[in-house]
Amino acid sequence: MINLNTRKYNQYVMLTDDIENIVRQSNIKTGIVTVLTKHTTTGIAVNEALECLISDLDNTLTRLVPEDGQYSHARMLHDYGSTAGNPTGHLKAHLTGNHCHFPIVDGNLLKGKAQDVFFCEFDGPSQRSIIVIVEGEKQSV
Repeated sequence: MINLNTRKYNQYVMLTDDIENIVRQSNIKTGIVTVLTKHTTTGIAVNEALECLISDLDNTLTRLVPEDGQYSHARMLHDYGSTAGNPTGHLKAHLTGNHCHFPIVDGNLLKGKAQDVFFCEFDGPSQRSIIVIVEGEKQSV
């Protein structure tokens, strides 16, 4: 599990190093790692870690899901007991997805050279948890 505190309403946090460390510590030689966010207004994205690309992603999501849009979710939810003020977070999370998988080969995360894993915050700042499940065949000692 990765726990983090986001600092902004929309924020992208690179998780690649944390995931690689969890895979190494697992002693799994061959298998798969799953990364899953526990929150419905956050996402997990795989892409290149370029500042300009992250900015383009954020700008594109903002154009697709504008804060001043008319959303059914932006109203009093009696079952929930409060006003739902985060429809954009839910929609952006739906677009980015909430998980990713990577194979583990020879004890290492097998990914493309330009691939990194990002946690995407769309309703922060908040305390967040990301589940990291490592499954497979352990390395023989």
